[in-house]
Amino acid sequence: MKVVKELPISLLRTAQLSSIPLGRLKRGPEQTIPVIVSLTSIPSRLKSLHLVIRSLLAQEVSAKKIVLWLHEDLKTTLPPKLQKLVCERFEIRYSSLTCSHRKLIHSLQAFPEDTIITCDDDLMYRRDWLSLFYREHLQHPQNIIGNHTVHINHDVNGKPMPFKTWRQPLGGKINPWALTPIGAWGVLYPPNSLSDQVQDVDVFLELAPRADDLWFKAMALLKGTISIQATHLPREPIPIGGTQKVALKKENLGADKNTVQWNALEQRFGLSHIILGSGPGPEN
Repeated sequence: MKVVKELPISLLRTAQLSSIPLGRLKRGPEQTIPVIVSLTSIPSRLKSLHLVIRSLLAQEVSAKKIVLWLHEDLKTTLPPKLQKLVCERFEIRYSSLTCSHRKLIHSLQAFPEDTIITCDDDLMYRRDWLSLFYREHLQHPQNIIGNHTVHINHDVNGKPMPFKTWRQPLGGKINPWALTPIGAWGVLYPPNSLSDQVQDVDVFLELAPRADDLWFKAMALLKGTISIQATHLPREPIPIGGTQKVALKKENLGADKNTVQWNALEQRFGLSHIILGSGPGPEN
């Protein structure tokens, strides 16, 4: 959405979500689906974070659990509007990590047998976002699913090309191993779809400290899990005004840090051999 267009829509959705009685939000819809929704946030977005959580609690189906992972220093500084939302369906847990990887890695440990959907902390999600995701999962239960994906492209020598070229597959031919979910619209991870190395904090802080989506893609490749583009898409999530002043996306794209971090992952794990079909098979 463009800024001029998104502001009225954002204000309207903010008013709608804010008007839903707390009891109704906590009670939720009758139908519960077996997924965990997992996200993280940063201090600059705490004041508006209740709108994201309200949009997740107001889905037309209920997640088994919504878990927000915050840095442990924030325990005593949570806004009342966020604290009041805590209930059986929504909980806040804490981490010593300062990186965005905590949106998934802790939930992988806490809920190892569950399907986990990650989402961002600066968007209000449409009411059918969760139900459409789950519908797609039932059709493709073994795949990681992204509402928004890019395509890792390689040059004639088999080396990864810069991230800015990943918007579409070169030549129009999709390599399913090259599709890469980008987290803003949400990513669904089935149980056991990532390598056990996903929890190696020292390695991801060394190779991809500010590119959690690329780290998770690397771990999917090492596990032998294909990612797919969702076909049942909800309408675009609604941005929350003022939340984009601090954003990894701007930093990574502006300085081409995604390319730098993917190249580091490639050098360590030989990912191009897997993507191009000449590498190792799935982990045991």
